[in-house]
Amino acid sequence: MRLIPDTPHGTHSKAEKRLFDKLKALNLGREHKLYTAYHSLNLTDHQYKRFGEIDFLITGPAGIFVLEVKGGRISCHKGLWEFTDRFGRAHQKVEGPFKQAESALHGLIKKLRANLPDQVIDQFYIGYGVIFPDQQWNESGVEWDSHTLADARVFNNMEHWLSELFRYWQGKDSRQRQPDIKTLRVLNHYLRPDFETITPLYVLTSAVEERVASLTEDQMVMVDVVHANERVLCSGGAGTGKTFMAMELARRWTAGGLNVLLVCKSPWLNNYLEPFAIPNLTVSVIDGIKSAGKRTGLDCFDALIVDEAQDIFEMKSLNKLNPALKGGLKAGRWCFFHDMNNQSRLLGNFEEKAFAYLRGLKPAEVPLRTNCRNTRVILHKVQVTLGADMGVKGTGAGPDIREKTCRRQDAAHLLNQELTTLIEEGGLAPGNITILSPNRFHNSCASLLPRRIR
Repeated sequence: MRLIPDTPHGTHSKAEKRLFDKLKALNLGREHKLYTAYHSLNLTDHQYKRFGEIDFLITGPAGIFVLEVKGGRISCHKGLWEFTDRFGRAHQKVEGPFKQAESALHGLIKKLRANLPDQVIDQFYIGYGVIFPDQQWNESGVEWDSHTLADARVFNNMEHWLSELFRYWQGKDSRQRQPDIKTLRVLNHYLRPDFETITPLYVLTSAVEERVASLTEDQMVMVDVVHANERVLCSGGAGTGKTFMAMELARRWTAGGLNVLLVCKSPWLNNYLEPFAIPNLTVSVIDGIKSAGKRTGLDCFDALIVDEAQDIFEMKSLNKLNPALKGGLKAGRWCFFHDMNNQSRLLGNFEEKAFAYLRGLKPAEVPLRTNCRNTRVILHKVQVTLGADMGVKGTGAGPDIREKTCRRQDAAHLLNQELTTLIEEGGLAPGNITILSPNRFHNSCASLLPRRIR
């Protein structure tokens, strides 16, 4: 079964972590690839919960099912539920886990019906279940049915219990419901973006308002592929989100208990990434790997991520990476993010044999095709002018490109006009405008701008 997210980030519940591992290992027959379990967590700096308190949400051909997980000891006296954790701390609730699961399910279906066509929702059976992995439950009551409960005795046979749970709820519905793959895709597409929102890098580096950015479809596929494969080559042009994905992959791997080394060649990129304080993540330039290992007290790392890998596609650089990774490049866990356009080549000499060596290790290869940074107008201009593949779709249509050709002595005048238009008519703050030039400032036309603009 596919889990989203692919690691149980941030939860303090051992019961949820145990169930996460159980679901991850499940095989529900020939249709098991069509099942997805969403683990709802309140992650740090993540807007993650769309439907309140749903521990696990399972979608698949059998239907839509909410699972509530309660670890530790559970008791109920005169309608008051008491939950005692592994540290002996007890807390009480009027609403029991069965009512919680039922109300969460109803809230979910209400939300789905408000945002998806009825003909989509009507194809699914719906139901809920409650899991007590640490306790034997022998009690009977009007709030629950034995078919909707999994205690410690059946927890180790989760595959059988889930199948029985599906059949139980299907048997309570007189209609025949069978979602096809297209309908499942519509449901999961609606659910997944809000379960896979990630804080952009620029938000983490400044104290601006909290925002989130949804992963694009191909970025979500990349996360799934990396989860399923030990070695991955991920390619994408400028603006397809390679660095963004590298940092998110680092978060997921470190959250899973791995010591991760993130390597690049550019000292500027290294300085940009170093302030991101992720526990168990070490950021280093290629020439500083040994020193980085000494600082962290590690001879080698559990996993390796390389950003802007086109700068280190040379054998001498790969030879530096090899001893830093458990199992080396041949048997270790790694992901290289690179640009098929070799956009810089400022910092290294691309060697075909180095790239061929990595591909010879049979990694999964994932292309990032959606440009997350540039508008479609800019993408078209770059592709027509330079022939560089920077992906498709873009961030929207965007304003037209205004292009002017002039003599050098007239450039400052035209630039002044353009800046004045952007600031006075466009409402842009001067600090949000960037001027690119092949010359140093004092040799550029920007140095000739009027003082108030300059």
